Amino acid sequence: MLNFQNILTIFRRELRYYFNSPVAYVVIIVFLAILGWFFSSNLFLMNIATMRVAFEIIPLLLLFFVPAITMRLLAEEKKSGTLELLATKPVRDGEIVLGKFLAAWMLVVATLVPTLVYVVVLMVAGSLDLGVVATGYIGLLLLGGAYIAIGLFASSITENQIVAFIVAFLIVLVLFLLDKVLIYVPEFMATTLEFLSADYHFSNIARGVVDTRDVIYFCSLTGFSLYLATVSLQRRKW
Repeated sequence: MLNFQNILTIFRRELRYYFNSPVAYVVIIVFLAILGWFFSSNLFLMNIATMRVAFEIIPLLLLFFVPAITMRLLAEEKKSGTLELLATKPVRDGEIVLGKFLAAWMLVVATLVPTLVYVVVLMVAGSLDLGVVATGYIGLLLLGGAYIAIGLFASSITENQIVAFIVAFLIVLVLFLLDKVLIYVPEFMATTLEFLSADYHFSNIARGVVDTRDVIYFCSLTGFSLYLATVSLQRRKW
């Protein structure tokens, strides 16, 4: 049985690391600067008042930013030996993984919150379907959670942060591109590859329809990746 207090302690520790160092601020500023450029270009230059562009760009940005914020979570602990120090305390590996996962997820949430300014701007500029906007953000949270779990798994299998970044980036990139290569694969494989694509499920939710199949996909991907990260940590005890 997981101890919620241990998870909360690790969550607070990781969150303090993010916000007591330049990491969180650099991530948020760079993320918002890139997104803001695309958003303003479409709003002012092309006169397109919609969140569709933001919901197309953010998943692309997450491909790079999530591996960057997760690469150190377990790799650095293993390299510095602090993971072994944690092991001497009554803390389960699953609690370590969950605490770090929630902290990284909270950083993604903190990065997305300022983008609500775009929603306010669009509401002032013209009509906006708030229902579609809400489901779009739900999709982003689910997508971000799945990518973070994958990043944690990648960080758990190595002591090198660069290797962790590359492994996480390659996995999420493949998941993102799966539904983009359907025309190059046999028809009997197309349906399977489409279902395995993270962007396919996100696009469904971003259109305004929260289908249980899409939610189950993200929850399963997140849970399976966290399980693999936990098993990877447990290998040191074997």
